[in-house]
Amino acid sequence: MPSADPVPVPARAAWYRQPIVWLGVALFVASLAGCVWIIVVAAHHPDTPVEHAGSGLFGVPSAAHSSHGPPPASPR
Repeated sequence: MPSADPVPVPARAAWYRQPIVWLGVALFVASLAGCVWIIVVAAHHPDTPVEHAGSGLFGVPSAAHSSHGPPPASPR
């Protein structure tokens, strides 16, 4: 019975020698660094209040209910 020797894998086929793996790692690290940078910049520069006229900004109401009358009666 022949022995079942595992097929040797060449050293150039190792995962750490594949450029696509390093590209993926570099993109992941760059995206994490970008997230941290955005958080740090946002913490250093607080938002300034927006001056607006009326009860809304660009047509969007600033209160939960824009109606000044009583709510409609519920159907029974």
